Amino acid sequence: QVQLVESGGGLVQPGGSLRLSCAASGSIFSINGMGWYRQVPGKERELVATITSGAVTTYVDSVKGRFTISRDNAKNTVYLQMGSLKPEDTAVYYCNARIARYRFWAESDYWGQGTQVTVSS
Repeated sequence: QVQLVESGGGLVQPGGSLRLSCAASGSIFSINGMGWYRQVPGKERELVATITSGAVTTYVDSVKGRFTISRDNAKNTVYLQMGSLKPEDTAVYYCNARIARYRFWAESDYWGQGTQVTVSS
């Protein structure tokens, strides 16, 4: 069993900052890529940022320069530091991790439950 638990969402004014955290727990042999996605009503889920086990990162253009993804491998945790927040950043944010549960097993994607981020004055 693998569980991803997210935290850090909330209400923030435009221009403010939030840091999201996502901790993986359970039967885990290794974690490779981790990432953050977001979704608003009526829209497709959007990839926001990813980070490899070697800390190579990618970002969607709309958040580049404002968001930073990082990870703590010892804690099986991925973070998303969000700065200069805009109303259009409002969404439910989901973390994702590609995990091998056991040695010799193929990796599978696991998802957090989502955390609401609202940017509004």
